[in-house]
Amino acid sequence: MIRLAPIPAGLPATVPFVGPETLERQAGRPFAARLGANENGFGPSPRAVAAMQAAAGEVWKYGDPTSHDLTHALAAHHRVRPENIILGEGIDGLLGLLVRLTVAPGDVVVTSEGAYPTFNFHVAGFGGVLDKVPYRDNAEDPRALLDRARDAGARLVYLANPDNPMGSWHNGAVIEAMLDRLPENALLVLDEAYAEFAPAGAIPAIAADDPRVIRMRTFSKAYGMAGARVGYAIGHPDLIAAFDRVRNHFGMNRVSQIGALAALQDRDWLAHVVARVDAARRRIASIGAESRLTALPSATNFVALDTHRDGAFARRLVDALAAERVFVRMPGVAPLDRCIRVSCGPDPELDILAQALPHALSRL
Repeated sequence: MIRLAPIPAGLPATVPFVGPETLERQAGRPFAARLGANENGFGPSPRAVAAMQAAAGEVWKYGDPTSHDLTHALAAHHRVRPENIILGEGIDGLLGLLVRLTVAPGDVVVTSEGAYPTFNFHVAGFGGVLDKVPYRDNAEDPRALLDRARDAGARLVYLANPDNPMGSWHNGAVIEAMLDRLPENALLVLDEAYAEFAPAGAIPAIAADDPRVIRMRTFSKAYGMAGARVGYAIGHPDLIAAFDRVRNHFGMNRVSQIGALAALQDRDWLAHVVARVDAARRRIASIGAESRLTALPSATNFVALDTHRDGAFARRLVDALAAERVFVRMPGVAPLDRCIRVSCGPDPELDILAQALPHALSRL
């Protein structure tokens, strides 16, 4: 009889997301438009692809356990020291390591009800206690987060800016002001996965050595490398160094390291992608408007379309679109779940969405 440790033994057997591949296997056919996972359908830099192709023959080698070249390139890019940077297997992997480092069983972690569920998954997995506050005006509520953190004696406070699943964002000055109100011994976990798509004013001016915050970035979104699993964190050197105590030192893929370095150096391709995402956001809004769905303002590579109904209706719409071979997702908590969330993608996939959405609505 298999015996699990007490914490995992008490957890449900679940995953934060059901992947589109699983849904395709269940349906017995592929999606024609993959617009639900916030992947970058415009793809990675051709220079990154070429670099990874050239490196494929040496995949027999382990990746550099220090990610030296990429770490130093990121430090130069952000004008910080290499000691402020830690690489990991996407933001998801880094969030798990951070929780393992900072949260003891019973420690309180404050987040928003309906925010990124993978973070919650890690907190539960290490015995933390999740305390959630509601969104306010389709956005995470910094004041409510801080008030709850103070009342609960929180160890971590999680905030995504720009936000997933709603696409909303706060001005950088709001984030900076949060640090001045952050309770003693609490750490702000600032998830900036979509930072490259955001207005310049949304990015706070925070010193990398500030011990009150750790910032998470990724190559999965704007750089189009979700499958490569390359994320990084920016923080105080003492906290960054602590990751060496628990991380998988050979967890970074060598080909991914090389590809991410080439992607970081291709600024023209990044600008190209950001422009195409902006155009796709506008088109998704137009497609939604034609079916009387309202696009919420977005600073990400997806758009939340308000159905003006409830979560049950939105779930039926997601299923109806899946029947039309269009993969989208929706927020999981009311009142956010009145929306469906559509990732930006190339025009051919948006053409399919434009045809499928009215058909799906008519079926309802």
